[in-house]
Amino acid sequence: MTSAANRKVVVTQRSFDDRSVAYLRDHGCEVALSPPPPGTGDGDLAVDTLRRMLDGAAGWIVGHAHVTRPLLEALPGLRVIARRGVGYDRVDVAAARDLGRVVTIAAGGNEGAVADHTIGLMIAVGRRFRESQMAMLAGDWSILNGHDLSGKTVGLIGLGRIGKSVVRRLSGFAATVLVHTRTPDPAYAVEAGVDYVDLPDLLRRSDYVSLHAPLTPATRFMIDASTLAAMKKGAFLINTARGGLVDDGALLAALRSGHLGGAGLDVFVSEGDPAYRPISDALLDLPNVVATPHAGASSHEGLALTNLIAARSVVAVLDGTEPPPGCIVADGRP
Repeated sequence: MTSAANRKVVVTQRSFDDRSVAYLRDHGCEVALSPPPPGTGDGDLAVDTLRRMLDGAAGWIVGHAHVTRPLLEALPGLRVIARRGVGYDRVDVAAARDLGRVVTIAAGGNEGAVADHTIGLMIAVGRRFRESQMAMLAGDWSILNGHDLSGKTVGLIGLGRIGKSVVRRLSGFAATVLVHTRTPDPAYAVEAGVDYVDLPDLLRRSDYVSLHAPLTPATRFMIDASTLAAMKKGAFLINTARGGLVDDGALLAALRSGHLGGAGLDVFVSEGDPAYRPISDALLDLPNVVATPHAGASSHEGLALTNLIAARSVVAVLDGTEPPPGCIVADGRP
């Protein structure tokens, strides 16, 4: 049990920089850095391990660990859970509210890094970077013709902060940008030069389809065998959002059949469901898949900013004030 004056903050993420640690300490917090073992994330830590790490903590800066009702109930003194990132599908926000806790995200911290990563994957898979290097390593220096991003039609599914950051970057490629979103903003469409379309139209017309939607029960496997079949032949799928948005088994089949030209993947279903790991491995083995291990937000600059926003959010809640705008996703305070 913690006292009201307790300001112990546990960080279960690697790459938590000195500036953010100093910010916490300068604001009266006791900082406990508890990064997971190399090659793992805090999402791999057992519940009992997390409970021990967080014993006596008032604040928790978390990465991808599952924040469940039983875990929160076992930690009655934990007042604020700050995600170093913007997704919170692994946090039981209803339980946090019920139990009087505050959950924050690092709003505005990583969209630039993820948007850069998205464009990088589009270019890498379209220009066949991986295929070319594999051939060269095998002694074949023949030129493989790829596809430009410039002048193409790019379909974005979802239009939050990251999606809008991608739109800004695509303006430099003279791309036609189609958007499918539940909340179209006509004024933004005029300002940014995008067209809102329904999902079938987006899939039919796009040379690149890029996902920027949250993972919810309604969006899980929104890209499945039928939606993949509706995509233009030879198109590329880019996913830097959440693995569960795409049925990776169906994606593997669409790539093997030659219907899709390739995929750029930063996230996989197997991150949350180990039974899908063989499918992830099969995707990684394809020459027209360019993949990274959920690293889209992990630039030095992006991590430094999300660290600081998470630290500011924790301090604000412990001080009884408001975190930065857009950061609160659950507030159980009286």
